[in-house]
Amino acid sequence: MTDQSEQSWQFADLWEIIAEIRGEQRAQVFGGETTSWTEFNRRANGLAATMLAAGVEHQDKVAQYLYNCPEYLEGVYAAFKASLVPVNTNYRYADNELLYLWDNSDAAVVMFHATFTETIERIREQCPKVKLWLWVDDGSSPCPEWATSWADAIAPGTDENISGPWGRSGSDRWFLYTGGTTGMPKGVMWDHDTLVRIGTRTHPVSLDGDGDLDAWTAAIVEIGAGAPTMLPGAPLMHGTGHITALGQLTQGGCIVTMPNRKFDAELMLDTVEANSVNALVIVGDAFSRPIVDALDANPGRWNLSALVTMISSGAMWSQSIKERLIDHIPQLLIYDALGSSEAIGMGNSFSTKDNINNTAKFDMGENAVVINEMGELCEAGSGDIGRLGVRGLMPVGYYKDEVKTAATFPTINGVRYSLPGDFATIEADGTFTLLGRGSVCINTGGEKVFPEEVEETLKEHPGVVDAIAVGVPDERFGQIVTAVIEPVQGGAPDEAELIEHVKTNLASYKAPRHVFVADSLTRAPNGKIDYKKWTSFAREELGIEA
Repeated sequence: MTDQSEQSWQFADLWEIIAEIRGEQRAQVFGGETTSWTEFNRRANGLAATMLAAGVEHQDKVAQYLYNCPEYLEGVYAAFKASLVPVNTNYRYADNELLYLWDNSDAAVVMFHATFTETIERIREQCPKVKLWLWVDDGSSPCPEWATSWADAIAPGTDENISGPWGRSGSDRWFLYTGGTTGMPKGVMWDHDTLVRIGTRTHPVSLDGDGDLDAWTAAIVEIGAGAPTMLPGAPLMHGTGHITALGQLTQGGCIVTMPNRKFDAELMLDTVEANSVNALVIVGDAFSRPIVDALDANPGRWNLSALVTMISSGAMWSQSIKERLIDHIPQLLIYDALGSSEAIGMGNSFSTKDNINNTAKFDMGENAVVINEMGELCEAGSGDIGRLGVRGLMPVGYYKDEVKTAATFPTINGVRYSLPGDFATIEADGTFTLLGRGSVCINTGGEKVFPEEVEETLKEHPGVVDAIAVGVPDERFGQIVTAVIEPVQGGAPDEAELIEHVKTNLASYKAPRHVFVADSLTRAPNGKIDYKKWTSFAREELGIEA
């Protein structure tokens, strides 16, 4: 038996073992194309060799400006092999947002879909840290002369596993840039060892605690062709889709991704059926409502007997939608996870045919805590309100931001916590009630929108004196961005014009769906504004009851 006392896990080490065991069994499916574990490993070897030849250094950052596709996870695998750090990039970002992200993360490599070539050409000269641009063909434009095509990049691939001269370590990093609840995105730094331990807790053999590599390897062999198949319907650029995909691959499973770039519920169900998908990853009502509407409109159309789990995190998932899903898929286990980029496992809610949990009702995670303002643990049933978080396995901190790291990951009485900013109270039965963020962050379809960013963009319009952005309830997306402006004298700008103005400067999902006009947006002497007041105003204008 292997001595595990000093074991530290690294994803590439484990995936290479799986590739040898799985061989020609499928690792990825995209449209009608299947990639075996052998080919997955070979392609990642070629890509790792190409990045190393470009002069990358230990733990250099690799930005992934990609839609869901096989190349996304090939890029992750290659980065892990070479001990580089993948950096998620929101493909909805505008030029200035991309520049901020790649500069802040010190990106040395950028992987991008061909459709983004024109965007990159506008900003490329402002990215002096990038040593290699990797172009992924999507049929939209040819590979520019300043980039290397993905086909050429993987060409050096062999069955001989590649690593950098510095080797690998469980302390190698994986970055997850947040949507930004304090202005600009922050890079959350996770160690491989931590993510592997968290991600394998529910596997047949866990690698947490005294995890045994020999037992884990034997379990991979035993599962054989029965390895699960997962479809991340959520974008791999976000934590929900990405972290679940990492866990799926670490148990030797298969990842199915879809070629379409706009959500299509019927196509997703077609894909689930065609590939005998066992687990579907979504983002709350924004995905599940159209899915259940499609099921209602097409009774008996899909054979979903292989689908046993549906997973969501990061957005509201209504009880009524869960009930309708299980009516169509009675064997379904619904896993509604409460976590964040900084804290995995704060809470969970499981629903089955016999027990469907209420909306936003969560059981406390094993290491979850609620800490009051005195730095004390809140007791069940006490009614105390505090910050929800976790202890135990958590990120290293924020990249290049010691101040925010200290605020979010405080050490209290000798114990380090991750307290991202959700407030909660623990009920007498051990469940908790989520009370909301300590900030005014807007969560729309799983995307976080910081109001001040929208407000400042609106105020750049010549027809706007002042602006406020708030989140109002929406049946599908949880919240939608709504703005109230104070116009210059002489008349208010057209609503459509203002919305388009925001879209040209920020990601489209940050643009308000509605813009209302007020004679004056009264601010306090310190410049602060009453968000509660203007949220109520926006709700009244939209006819939404309090």
